[in-house]
Formats: sequence, C-alpha cells, structure tokens
Amino acid sequence: MAHKSPSHAESRDRLVALARESQWLMDALDAVRSLGLSSWCIGAGAIRNLVWDALHDRVVPSALADIDVVYFDADCLAPQQDVDIQNRLVERMPGVPWEVTNQAAVHHWFEEYFGHAVQPLGSLEEAVASWPEYATSVGLRLEADDSITVIAPHGLEDLFNCVVRRNPVRVSVDTYRQRVVQKRYAARWPKVQIVPC
Repeated sequence: MAHKSPSHAESRDRLVALARESQWLMDALDAVRSLGLSSWCIGAGAIRNLVWDALHDRVVPSALADIDVVYFDADCLAPQQDVDIQNRLVERMPGVPWEVTNQAAVHHWFEEYFGHAVQPLGSLEEAVASWPEYATSVGLRLEADDSITVIAPHGLEDLFNCVVRRNPVRVSVDTYRQRVVQKRYAARWPKVQIVPC
C-alpha cells in the first residue's frame, strides 16, 4: 500500500501540537504577543528545529543561534525600533537569543549583507515566503484567544519531510550553498535530504 502524505491541514495541526508541547516556544510566543505588535511571528530556525528534533525523537531541543522574531511595520523603518523591541523581549525573557527584524525594512540592508538589491516587501506573509529554504519559510503567531496561526506560504511538506531546498525568491545559489555548509543540516539531523542546486 502506498504511503499517503499528510494533508496541509494535518501537518498544520501537528505543528501546532508540537508548539503547544514546547514550553520554551510557548513562553517565547507569549512574550512576543505581550508587546502588542500588529503583524508578527516567530519563525525560521526555531520552527525548523522544533519539527526536526521531534522527527528525530530528541527530547532535548537543539541549540538555537537565535530566535527569529519578525514583524511588519511599514510606518517605522528605523533600525532602533528593532533594538527597542529586542530589549523589551530580553527584559521579559533574559538569556534568550532574540533576533528582531522589521521585514518592511529588509530592503534597506539586504544588498550590503547579501550582495544584491531586493524590492521592498509588502506584508509579513510575503516576507516569510522569501526566506532561504522552503522548510524554514514558516512562522507561528500566538493570537489573543490563545490560538496559534501558522504562516507557511510554501506549505509544510519540506519541513515535515526534512527536505532542504533553496527558495529562489531572494536567495542566490551561492548563499544557499554557504548556508548548507554552515548549518550542517545532515550532520545535525541524519534524516535530512539536501536538494543541490
């Protein structure tokens, strides 16, 4: 009998369940929610690690270089706002490696950092859709009613199948290859399949 892939809804429900079982992630989501940002999520590596650790039956969460908190505020593009939000999160949860980025301002520094210019993003969802790999183009937000919103513009298939695949929206082939080397995906999670390019 052929293996049936889970539907998007089933994968979404599983991701929400994993998040609810993770005390550190729920605490982090609650901390960000308390700031009252209008459009935000915790995404990228924090969500990837959560799922891939579960798929590898790890009880102790993998170490995170940072917890990516992204928000969208086109009315204030000042870098200081990111710093202020990050400081407020550190006050709430000291010792957590917060990394806060206003996605509405990414086009101001992207070229200097990555070597090519990009157009401004129009929304938080568009920002998440531009992240380096499809498996990391996922974010979670804790709503006022304690429900969890999943932002996954490219779906959850790569995330739950442990596939690392370049998202060509903004990431060059060279940057993708560097990330694969630096992140050591396969060494950290043996089930990972890396799609070359």
